[in-house]
This record gives sequence, structure tokens and C-alpha cells, in this order.
Amino acid sequence: MSDFFQFEADFVDSLRCIPMQVRLKLDTCGVKLKLPDWHHLQAEERQSLVELPCTTLTEINAYRQYLKQIVLARSGAEPKDLPIEENPSWMNEDMVPESVIAKAQESNLEVTVEKWRNLLPVERFALIKLSRSSHENRNFLPAAKEFHLL
Repeated sequence: MSDFFQFEADFVDSLRCIPMQVRLKLDTCGVKLKLPDWHHLQAEERQSLVELPCTTLTEINAYRQYLKQIVLARSGAEPKDLPIEENPSWMNEDMVPESVIAKAQESNLEVTVEKWRNLLPVERFALIKLSRSSHENRNFLPAAKEFHLL
């Protein structure tokens, strides 16, 4: 999976920010990668984090090990662990997270369960991340448009 979202177009050529597909892999393998650590990585290392698979248990473990190894080598500190959700909300097709509902309402948008079910897990993941108050969420509406929620 190396396709980027359109709302990420302003930074994916240089990979100056962590793309959603990598953020999904970080949550999947349970590693907290800070933007300054991402910036310490070489371009080919960033690209490898985009391209490496992180789906099966073997891939997840290999991704985690590789990520921790390169961050330690470049920044001098191992990244922190994140708890891995057993049933992540982006995989639940039957319930739209409250943060997504609230953020959508700010734009007079309704994300119904039916619309939520029609999204790919990575799209649901992106909307969840973009709806959190701790995240710069200016891309929520562009993402909603891209995902045909308008």
C-alpha cells in the first residue's frame, strides 16, 4: 500500500510529514514515532516505512523491529511503545467514533453508520486521527470530500 491520500499531496513528495498509511502501521505495531524522529530518518528509510508491509503478525513484528532500529541509529533514542488496540475503532464498521461525529458536525456533515461502513479501514483511521483535538485537523474536511462523505 503506497498510495497516498490527496489531502496529503502538499507533503508526500518530500515525506516531510508522516503519511497516514505509516501512522496506521505505527498504531498497528505499537510504536510512537515523533515528527522530529521522522525528520532524522534518511529519505530511503522513510520510503521503506511507507512500502514495507505491516499486516500479518510476522510483518508487524519485522516492521516494529526495523523501525525501532533505524530510529535508534538516527536519533540515539529508541522510540516509545504505544498500546496496541485489540479491536481498533477504525476496524469497527458498526460504530462511528464520537470524535468523528463531532468534527463532522462542525462542517455541517453527517457521517452515518452506512457511510462509515463504505469506507476502507485506512480511510476510517484517517478520519479518526484527523478528528482528534490533539491533532492538526485542518485536513478533516478535505479527507471527508476525498472519501465521498459530502
